[in-house]
Amino acid sequence: MRRLPALVAVTALAGLGLVGCSASAASSCPTPSDSAIASVVDAPGAVGSVPTVSVRSPFVPTQAGTATLIEGGGPRITTDSQLALVDVTVLDAASGEQLVATPYNADVATATPLPRLTQAVPSLGPLMRCVAEGSRVAIAIPGADLGAQGAQALGVAEGDGAVFVFDVRKVFLPAADGADQYNADSGMPSVVRAPDGQPGVVIPAGDAPTEARSQTIKKGDGETLTADSSVVIHVQGVAWGADTTFASTWKNGAPGQATVSVLPPAMAAALEGQTVGSQVLIVVPADQTEQDQQILQAPADRALVYVVDILGVAG
Repeated sequence: MRRLPALVAVTALAGLGLVGCSASAASSCPTPSDSAIASVVDAPGAVGSVPTVSVRSPFVPTQAGTATLIEGGGPRITTDSQLALVDVTVLDAASGEQLVATPYNADVATATPLPRLTQAVPSLGPLMRCVAEGSRVAIAIPGADLGAQGAQALGVAEGDGAVFVFDVRKVFLPAADGADQYNADSGMPSVVRAPDGQPGVVIPAGDAPTEARSQTIKKGDGETLTADSSVVIHVQGVAWGADTTFASTWKNGAPGQATVSVLPPAMAAALEGQTVGSQVLIVVPADQTEQDQQILQAPADRALVYVVDILGVAG
């Protein structure tokens, strides 16, 4: 059996090549339930512990589906790009042979980011919709839906389907969900949002501020960040006066993860003491952007504007 290595948390947002709704939304996001899969897959044990997975073979799934084996009570996965940390065991559906598994370490922060797995097997993304943090789910995918890259990566025999048993260890917000805040500061950009929460920046007329400034646009009620927090964030970065972003985790399709203290200085200072669920607007004067240029490939000689959504803390 091969083992999938746990992916080490990203410690900087270099290049931004980065790696839910609440449980109260259960009525609009129902728990996935496929009795046909639940009847052939057995995975006893507590969520987060190594399961002994068995499949009543031969099992030839004719369509993809998800069965909830253990239902958690945490936030739910509501978008394909939403960051969740998971452990997974994968079996060949036809033979029941266990193919790969993650390490199931006690440290949740070392669990595997779900978007990394959905890159190899894109059909997994929609099948994880509405799964709650703390759940164990079984997913069956026919061979035709695995794709050549996914089948090769997993070692599934040609034409065979696969069974995935996921332990959803941690689910992060898809976007800042805090309460809107009133800010009276003049000379600062304004923020607009698309329906999915992605922000846009409207730069005011006039010169950029000559000192670093920040505003809390939304105030969340989650955990408070420290300099040592491993924070999961969405970042939208725009140079003052520019029409396009120079950095965007939204465009990359997944949020970033970094320790607050290793972020560019103005961003780190603005985020320390903020709470999960908050959205923060940050302006960095042109003469203070040296580390922004090094870490985020920001343009030189321009003031920078960031909108940061604080989605959660890993670990």
